[in-house]
Amino acid sequence: MKFGYIGLGIMGGALARNLIRAGKDVIVFDLSNEAIEKTLAAGTSGKAAKSASEMADCDVVFTSLPLPKHIKATMLGEEGLLNKMKSGAIYIDVSTIDPKTARELADHAASKGIDFLGCPLGKGPAQAEKAEQPIFAGGKKEVYQKMLDILKIVGSNVYYLGDVEQAYAFKLISNMIGMTNLAVLAEGLRIGEKAGINPGQLQELLADTGADSFQLQVRGPWIRNNDFANRFGVSLALKDVRLGCEMADDWNYDARFTKLAKKFYEIAEAEGLANEDCNAVYKVLK
Repeated sequence: MKFGYIGLGIMGGALARNLIRAGKDVIVFDLSNEAIEKTLAAGTSGKAAKSASEMADCDVVFTSLPLPKHIKATMLGEEGLLNKMKSGAIYIDVSTIDPKTARELADHAASKGIDFLGCPLGKGPAQAEKAEQPIFAGGKKEVYQKMLDILKIVGSNVYYLGDVEQAYAFKLISNMIGMTNLAVLAEGLRIGEKAGINPGQLQELLADTGADSFQLQVRGPWIRNNDFANRFGVSLALKDVRLGCEMADDWNYDARFTKLAKKFYEIAEAEGLANEDCNAVYKVLK
């Protein structure tokens, strides 16, 4: 089985390396030569493509790209890869996109005799590198079952949610909750500072109450140590909460709390923090 992997950023590169470490025949493509070199260093079974078009004969193609427009530009249209892939191939996307775009991809793939699985991811780059990334799959059940062993190579726990809309909706809901929680946590830490509570003690005690959360456990210490290195950047967090709010609007639901949190990520991006970790929202909550 021949694999193609498009998009070798902090998440996609890690998943592609997992395939290479497993000895799979993988051809990779990214606009960054550095990202390509880092990925190919994982083993001897990978090679570089000069363009996405070279993956037309792959049995399975993965994409991991920042925005819906990047996926559309790569996969759809006259020059899109879905118009060049062979019938019977499988296309798997692990990006975070909206359900409408996912449906467009699935329908276009089906029209070409190609199966599509939406497989957004649940955690960060560190988990992706160690193949400990939860995967939330959507698409035809028989295609999911066929690809399950491969998905377990690039990730860990794999959950089947139904069709592609459910998979991507879940991912956006998860990030909406996570990023809103992070903004509230940052606000709470600021208030704790005003109250004169030792920051270390504040976080330790919060973890022993109903205020405990993933963000407190992971990003709380980063904030306390003034560590804003980019693991999941402000710009990506803003993209995800924006897509989530738009998704909710499409279903006539006003995501009021997420929209309020979104404003602070917008401020953070406007203040030049786009490429810092999303915990940099703490800096604008003064």
